[in-house]
Amino acid sequence: MSDGVRWVLQRFVVAPLLVGATVALWVTLPLWLIAAAALSPLFPGRLRVLRIAWVALLYLSAESLLLAVLLALWLASGFGWRIRSAYFAGIHYELVEGTLVLFFREARRVLRLQITTDGPAPQRYPDHPVLVCCRHAGPGDSFILMYALLHWYNREPRVVLKDTLAWDPAISVLLRRLPARFISPNPGRGEDLEGHIAALAQGLDPNDAFVIFPEGGNFTPARRERAIGRLRKLGLERMAQRAEGMIHVLAPRPGGFLAALEAAPEANVLMVAHTGLDHMLTVADVWRELPMDKQITMRWWEVPRAEIPEGREAQIEWLFTWWERVDAWIAENRPEDAPPTGSVAPA
Repeated sequence: MSDGVRWVLQRFVVAPLLVGATVALWVTLPLWLIAAAALSPLFPGRLRVLRIAWVALLYLSAESLLLAVLLALWLASGFGWRIRSAYFAGIHYELVEGTLVLFFREARRVLRLQITTDGPAPQRYPDHPVLVCCRHAGPGDSFILMYALLHWYNREPRVVLKDTLAWDPAISVLLRRLPARFISPNPGRGEDLEGHIAALAQGLDPNDAFVIFPEGGNFTPARRERAIGRLRKLGLERMAQRAEGMIHVLAPRPGGFLAALEAAPEANVLMVAHTGLDHMLTVADVWRELPMDKQITMRWWEVPRAEIPEGREAQIEWLFTWWERVDAWIAENRPEDAPPTGSVAPA
């Protein structure tokens, strides 16, 4: 599908359908609340159906309101003339932060979640940019990470995401106005993904955070096997054996991360791991795995630039070593039941 056709579908089919569905759900709110409450005793978990339905409505409502505000900003910028200026970029970052704060405040109350951090977190008042290198276990970790960077640590993220997320209307509009890049995990012949990533990582400000998921996709056992097979196909037997030892993460694809590392020589690196959001890839996964009455833990490691070796081969070795460390941390930190009151708090 061409980019033009995809853009038209996103703007004039998917977005109106989402807004229409949200309005319909609010109009019929009493009916489906009663139905969800009646069905809840048939499923495990305290009021599971009702709680998931409310969070889903909250998400759709946030998306619909965002789309309305984004349209207003487009008009205010002169029909898009100044929409990518520094002034409007600041407004968009504040809009994203405010939306995430409101969404997580209600979601953590309904789902009774506690989100905590472990290890030295980023500075609240940053004086240098960072490259954020995060494990990927589903769309939930992307939202949590953006929430933490914007709200807790006052960072402005530049993010590299899979192009499938561009089908989310609000995400598509936002990230086409802010520094970001949608990429395909299977690029066409001649497409320079590393060049695109390097361009995005250039010129980082002191409060910028360049975010990349070096696994190239959400973790699944099948993808883990394919990643190991790909290494063997490339003749990298030793790396394949190391990847077999990592149970909870995919073998990293170093190309994009190394391109960003070279393009931003002034940036330190933040390694990020988490537990509690694993394997939420489909609607069925969300139904089974959406964390309720749990603690989600994020682990941060900041690596000074001076500790990162020079040379491509040495940096690939360094990245694999860190990913083994991330895998070991995940194995040791499984999700826990939350205490009586859910909260969100950085360490």
